[in-house]
Amino acid sequence: MTTSAALPRVDRTERADALVAELRLAVGRGLPPDLTAHLAAECLLPHLGAPDLLTGAQLTGDAAQYRQHLLHAEPDGSFSLVALVWLPGQHTSVHDHLSWCATGVHLGEETERRYRLVPDGPTARLVATGDVVNPSGTVCGFAPPGDIHRVRNSGTGTAVSLHVYGADLARLGSSIRRVYQLPTEG
Repeated sequence: MTTSAALPRVDRTERADALVAELRLAVGRGLPPDLTAHLAAECLLPHLGAPDLLTGAQLTGDAAQYRQHLLHAEPDGSFSLVALVWLPGQHTSVHDHLSWCATGVHLGEETERRYRLVPDGPTARLVATGDVVNPSGTVCGFAPPGDIHRVRNSGTGTAVSLHVYGADLARLGSSIRRVYQLPTEG
């Protein structure tokens, strides 16, 4: 198994190092994916909005698309911590995930549209099941299946969120399992 142990250390703040230590304990409990995601979300909560959590470089966006800053990939591949920076109007594709995930909005506000996959004869379509507005300080945790969504910064300022994935993103590069190009309703 390839691990991220040989990767150069990411410049992290002391607070981010403390968060990684807390996540290591939560993930190390070996609980089912949905429970692990919720424990990871609880770990994120007290750090959200703290000015000493991320470096200036980790708060930098990209005009072309939302930007991912890998903060940590656990050497055994059990989890990764990522900061996503969203400029106004930036969004993901409609997608699902490889593993469990916990998210927390550090700055700004994100809007999430959730979908359900519905068989439609020999094909399928997506039906929107709801929209959720996640302001700063909001956390959530989820695990596949049933994690199809699209995330957007619908605000006028930069949004920053932290994501913990049950996968080695240093090796994989992304948490996205599948991008959906299906017709959508709602």
